[in-house]
Amino acid sequence: MSETPTVLFICVRNAGKSQMAAATLRQIAGTSVSVASAGTEPGDAINELAREVLEEHGADLEREAPKQLDSELLRRAHRVIVLGNEAQVEPVDGMRASIEHWVTDEPSERGIDGLERMRLVRDDIERHVLELFSELR
Repeated sequence: MSETPTVLFICVRNAGKSQMAAATLRQIAGTSVSVASAGTEPGDAINELAREVLEEHGADLEREAPKQLDSELLRRAHRVIVLGNEAQVEPVDGMRASIEHWVTDEPSERGIDGLERMRLVRDDIERHVLELFSELR
């Protein structure tokens, strides 16, 4: 692919999982990949626990805020990845990518909450992102 690949991560609120995936890919890919994230129903702010556990791994959400998914984001992306099962995303005319779904760990279903939960989520997302980056190279 001659142009820089663009990856779009989507979740409902764009406050946790999609932001974590985007920050992780930015951290490992640098400028070799263009990264965006958005939500189907964006929240008001980034999840503070997500911010905290990403900082533990050197990734940064400082300048990020939840953003609304729109059709132009979908059209520009080479890879469209929906994290979790809650966000519903339909293809739009002119999209070049198919919509992929990543089933992500949800430790709260096992009674794990707080920082421990968010670290497990981060680690699972990081594993997916590393696989994705390997495919993009």
